[in-house]
Amino acid sequence: MKKKKDVFAPIIEEAIGSNARIVLPEGSDERIVEAARLASLQDLCKIIILGDHITLATKFNKKELKNITIIDPLADGKKREMYAHTLYELRKHKGMTIEQALEQLKNPITFAMMMLKSDDADGVVAGAITSTANVLKPAFQIIKTRPDCTRVSSAMLMEMPENSTLGENGFLVFGDCAVIENPTDEELADVAILTSETAKTLTGMNPRVALLSYTTKASEDMDSEVVQKVKRAYKIARRKNSALCIDGDMQADAALNPDVCRLKCGNSVLEGNANVLIFPNLESANIGYKIVARIAGVRAVGPILQGLNKPVNDLSRGTTAQEIVLNIAITVLQSRNTIKGI
Repeated sequence: MKKKKDVFAPIIEEAIGSNARIVLPEGSDERIVEAARLASLQDLCKIIILGDHITLATKFNKKELKNITIIDPLADGKKREMYAHTLYELRKHKGMTIEQALEQLKNPITFAMMMLKSDDADGVVAGAITSTANVLKPAFQIIKTRPDCTRVSSAMLMEMPENSTLGENGFLVFGDCAVIENPTDEELADVAILTSETAKTLTGMNPRVALLSYTTKASEDMDSEVVQKVKRAYKIARRKNSALCIDGDMQADAALNPDVCRLKCGNSVLEGNANVLIFPNLESANIGYKIVARIAGVRAVGPILQGLNKPVNDLSRGTTAQEIVLNIAITVLQSRNTIKGI
């Protein structure tokens, strides 16, 4: 039987040989340890794993340690004190004291974010044993949102069946399935732009973005705030990035099927070949991606965070070591584009 092509392999291959420094703060978890080992042996990047130095040092051989640095946040008092002063300056307007900053830096997630903030690292991957809220909160507070966008959002890479004609390079990309519950028109426009960047960076596709709705090209006076929000988001996205191939409001069938597109909106720039789908709110996006994943047997990778000043990615607590390696590679590619400025 012919082996199914792994459409995620190019992401791993693109990261090989990187000198990016990716922090894994949850060194007490065996999946993180195994992922660090695999990433090091594949020469994906420089891994910084946080945890007890003596315990972690026994888990890697000399060859594996070539690309791995072990840091114990509790033992490195000099770094913790330096980061505490930076954190205090960032958060003193919220009433933080230097003592509170020092205490917070005992938390490896906070320590990792401060490494990233201080240019001692290029990306953070966490969440194997930490809730999403406890990964995102310090990321928002310390790394903060890019100045050119309103809020952090997320994208999902949806692996298409091998014989599918949908998407490009084996993928459809969905946004935002995990972060912004009910985006404003401005936020929805930013989700569209950021998700197109994520799609291009990680899959090499030429993004063709559909702003989805339950209507296709509804009248300007239609009495629906959701539809009007999508229409406004389309205009804002076009104004912010005139080169972006985008259309909306569109139903999913018009976005994905050329025949339906010709019937419903024959002059659409997408021509029924959208590869990036932007949902009007978190509810529809989360339901949509889970239905596709279950019914079509599609592998969904994400949420991939976008819109932060530097890359941070959240893991599922049910993640595997191989999935963590893929997240490391994704973060490596994001860090390259952060340095270049997409």
